[in-house]
Amino acid sequence: MKQQTQALHAGYEKDRQGTMAVPIYQTTAYEFRDVQHAANLFALEELGNIYTRLNNPTTDVFEKRFAAMEGGEAALATASGMAAIFYAIANAAEAGDNIVCASQLYGGTLTQAAHTLRRFGIEARFFNVHDPDAIEKLVDEKTKAIFFETLTNPSIDVADIEAITAIADRHGILTVVDNTVATPILCQPLSYGVDVVVHSASKYTTGQGLAIGGIVVERKGLAEKLASNPRYPQFNEPDASYHGLVYLQTGLPPFTLRARLSLLRDLGAVVSPFNSWLFIQGLETLPIRMPIHSKNALAVAEFLQSHPKVERVNYPGLPDDPNHALAMKYFKDGMCSGLLSFEVADFETAKKIVDSVEIFSLVVNIGDSKSIITHPASTTHQQLSPEELEACGVKPGLIRLSIGLEDPADLIDDLKRALEG
Repeated sequence: MKQQTQALHAGYEKDRQGTMAVPIYQTTAYEFRDVQHAANLFALEELGNIYTRLNNPTTDVFEKRFAAMEGGEAALATASGMAAIFYAIANAAEAGDNIVCASQLYGGTLTQAAHTLRRFGIEARFFNVHDPDAIEKLVDEKTKAIFFETLTNPSIDVADIEAITAIADRHGILTVVDNTVATPILCQPLSYGVDVVVHSASKYTTGQGLAIGGIVVERKGLAEKLASNPRYPQFNEPDASYHGLVYLQTGLPPFTLRARLSLLRDLGAVVSPFNSWLFIQGLETLPIRMPIHSKNALAVAEFLQSHPKVERVNYPGLPDDPNHALAMKYFKDGMCSGLLSFEVADFETAKKIVDSVEIFSLVVNIGDSKSIITHPASTTHQQLSPEELEACGVKPGLIRLSIGLEDPADLIDDLKRALEG
């Protein structure tokens, strides 16, 4: 099926009632036929529903549909995008290991990598996304993942996916990429060699700011990279916490399976069935919405670029943007999503603009149908040091915009009044 058809049909086989809409299975647990049936499910000798912390029929449709749209083999839904990132890293690394991360990351991701993971004994080492060759100097025998974003938030940089994955593959290291801003509609990192994709489904997937959730997607054939790989004994050796199960001997997608049975089971950051249902509704229109977000964002970026009070505009759809060539290579039809940022003289100027807009809402979210304005240095990235802010491209006068589905002429008028007021 083509992607737009997958968005409407993938992963769902109508139940006995023949419901056209995917039902919400709002239940904690499931009745087993008998003791043997229950034993078979727990032993993975038979697949089925056990407990909603592990799986749920509504969430199963969401996972299958998202995996299909990303071109992946399997997916695991989580309670938030941050949980998805943590599970992806924790599935690959443990105390004493390290991960290599791009410096240009969402502020919450930077904090998780640099501080929270450190408390779990996992070290984060950073490289500039525009200098993938620097990764080689950071890798050693304890490196378990290379993490980056396809389209960075809020610096709006584009990663050279193939250059990064080539380095990772030479060393047998997993690549994990956050594809939240681009979405699978505009970019499919798995097709360029990425091993695992993560998303905050709270953004473009829901599309209206209705629900918090995340998802981890495993590429097809990842088992071959993990098999007998000395970096990842957890997939090749018996898991004492699950009756000596060897994940690579099950015939099931190993990365997703271990994340479900070892992490979701024990840490419990599970998405609710209702939120999964909301995400399914959002996926149905995602292929239609993303081109509009991109078209509107380009119009706004062109206006901002022409305004004398704007010192810099970050949007890869602009022909003179330093990321333009990579955007044309990796993003469908050169569409660059609805996220952009621009710089003005200083913090006070930025504050005045943010406080003066009328259509834009001051919100720390992206991917909504309604346009959003944010001052990252005082909100999403406030916890970072001046050095960390500089490294991830966040200056005091930087303003981030998430362009929605309004008429772009109205958005431009709103920004013009704020800039000139």
